[in-house]
Amino acid sequence: MIETAEHNRIEDKYLKPYASKNSLSRGRRFSEKSHPYRQPFERDRERIIHSNSFRRLTYKTQVFVNHEGDHFRTRLTHTLETATIARAIAHALGVNSDLCEAISLAHDLGHTPFGHTGEEVLNELLSDVGGFEHNRQSLRVVDFLEIRYPDFDGLNLTFETREGIQKHTTPYDSAPLNEEFPDKWPSMEAQVVSLADEIAFMCHDLDDGVYSGLLDFREMESELPIWRELTDNIRKSHPGIEGELLRKAVIRRLIDYQVTDGIRETDRRTKRHSPSNSDEVRGLELKLAAYSEEVGRQNKLLENYLFEKLYRNYKVMRMSTKAKMIIESLFKAYTDDPRQLPDDAKSRLESEPMQIVVADYIAGMTDRYAMLEHKKLFDPFERLL
Repeated sequence: MIETAEHNRIEDKYLKPYASKNSLSRGRRFSEKSHPYRQPFERDRERIIHSNSFRRLTYKTQVFVNHEGDHFRTRLTHTLETATIARAIAHALGVNSDLCEAISLAHDLGHTPFGHTGEEVLNELLSDVGGFEHNRQSLRVVDFLEIRYPDFDGLNLTFETREGIQKHTTPYDSAPLNEEFPDKWPSMEAQVVSLADEIAFMCHDLDDGVYSGLLDFREMESELPIWRELTDNIRKSHPGIEGELLRKAVIRRLIDYQVTDGIRETDRRTKRHSPSNSDEVRGLELKLAAYSEEVGRQNKLLENYLFEKLYRNYKVMRMSTKAKMIIESLFKAYTDDPRQLPDDAKSRLESEPMQIVVADYIAGMTDRYAMLEHKKLFDPFERLL
């Protein structure tokens, strides 16, 4: 058995000076005894995996609602893909892969049903009480809403994991200001997760888009230079390859292309700025985990294409319209008559604003639960018992 002292020596030997080390963690909000052989970031990861919020990600939308097909990504499979990419980058860069995995697994716990549409709707409904933002909600989940331990609310995660959740940043995620995490940038591990998340959602949304038939493979070859380049290279090495095999090969190459570039550019930046510890990473003027300028440009083309051709496709927009109607109706029903809330939510109405309690309840729903609740509340022929 590798005990704590030996584990700390291994970290000192193999991790970079600017990596986040278990032995130097800023600790937890509530003091706990250390474990004889499980390190703090490992324990964070396992607490997240065992949480109700993590399991509910199975039935939360990535792009396509769960009932559209068994092979589309869900918020859970997206989370797992992000974690595997983050671990690969962490190993290559010599930073803490356990912390990367913990942040990855928790970064979407606060996401609403129906993807970003749900977030946008709740943000509008809560505009007079500070709005809604899923990074902030993810932190609220792990700090307060998950009830698993008799000594404290929440999961009592380490500062470093909580910082990575709050300061998660991609083209579709902002990092709201927070007095507890005032630094311009988070740890290197948190930055790696943000990079991995962007790679994961971009590549698997392209994959799901082609698989669904909403994106046209041939059109993508003509409009997206990197897609054309990868496709040509695969056809040269595998003459006659087409269809599903070709699509999967292109996505696999695209992930490798982006990950490799991210590792090289991040390594170049860290060598240039030479941070000597994790706090120096937080205080730099620029983010260290990043793409090269060329790959950043290529990715911007991919992001724009996804936005125009997939996220704004009329079939996807129809589901977004339904989602908006469902969430708005549920919010109004619960705020008009809070007696319809479950007992655990109603018990919080004495200490918290009703809008916040209702938003917490709705944000925690899966897509299918939200649809079932809507049916129970508004379909007069739906049985309640």
